[in-house]
Amino acid sequence: MHIICSDLEGVFVPEVWINVAERTGIASLRMTTRDEPDYDKLMRQRLRILDEHGLKLKDIQDVIATIRPMDGALEFLWWMRRRTQVIIVSDTFAQFAEPLMEQLDRPTIFCHNLIVDDDDRITGYKLRQPDPKKKVTQALQGLEYKVVAFGDSYNDTSMLLQADVGILFRPPANVIADFPGLPVCTDYDTLRKMLEEYI
Repeated sequence: MHIICSDLEGVFVPEVWINVAERTGIASLRMTTRDEPDYDKLMRQRLRILDEHGLKLKDIQDVIATIRPMDGALEFLWWMRRRTQVIIVSDTFAQFAEPLMEQLDRPTIFCHNLIVDDDDRITGYKLRQPDPKKKVTQALQGLEYKVVAFGDSYNDTSMLLQADVGILFRPPANVIADFPGLPVCTDYDTLRKMLEEYI
């Protein structure tokens, strides 16, 4: 029996931090896991920038409220959910994901949590566990599932390499170059055809 594990940002919805960068004019917030493989380093940089500019959780949530799913994302997600179980495994945070999950008809999501003080300032973050995407894949395989996984960034690659089938979906050139053994797909129709071999 197969199960699908998918990334969220860059797959079903635009990148949150890029949208925040565009809305605030803070170019340094454009960096994502497509650019920086070290997630903790990336998040420490983001929190420092938020502090420097006095941005709080609500400021980011206001940007997220304007984000809409990518064209065809909801239809593609429903196509998968009619065929098998789908789990979104994301390095986003519950405080960011809620309105996005509502727009995607509430698929299952595994993600992290922000630490927020009484003044709505983001003071830190709590990862669900180390290397969470790979750990989810391993746990499902331990339950005798065959895992088909796809994502676009460095933080997805341990999941893709662990999965029975791992696919890079709309990745940047640097990720493709660093992981030449992973197949690459750039649109939902092609990904659907690839998935039809397994689910």
